[in-house]
Amino acid sequence: MTTPVRPAPSSEVARKALRAVKDPELGLNVIDIGLIYEVEVSEEGAAHVKMTLTSPGCPSGAEIMEDVRQTLADLEGITAVEVELVWEPYWTPEKMDPRVRAFLGH
Repeated sequence: MTTPVRPAPSSEVARKALRAVKDPELGLNVIDIGLIYEVEVSEEGAAHVKMTLTSPGCPSGAEIMEDVRQTLADLEGITAVEVELVWEPYWTPEKMDPRVRAFLGH
């Protein structure tokens, strides 16, 4: 008897899970500060994330990207994770959730 295969989570579920990933410098999650541009999950469970960092020299970049990868890999139904770092469009404070921007005084 085979174990039924769990369906892959939706892109929306994957995006919500990424709220657990924090930028260690700001202490805010990567969704609210606008670092995640796109989250796609195929029917087979392959997740693809397009994200950026606040700057090319971000000292926490590798850590944040690994946290994104690991958070998605831990979701039931995810079979593979690809995190693509992009610089277009370039991140600006306007990409932040308006409430977070107001909280930070931007």
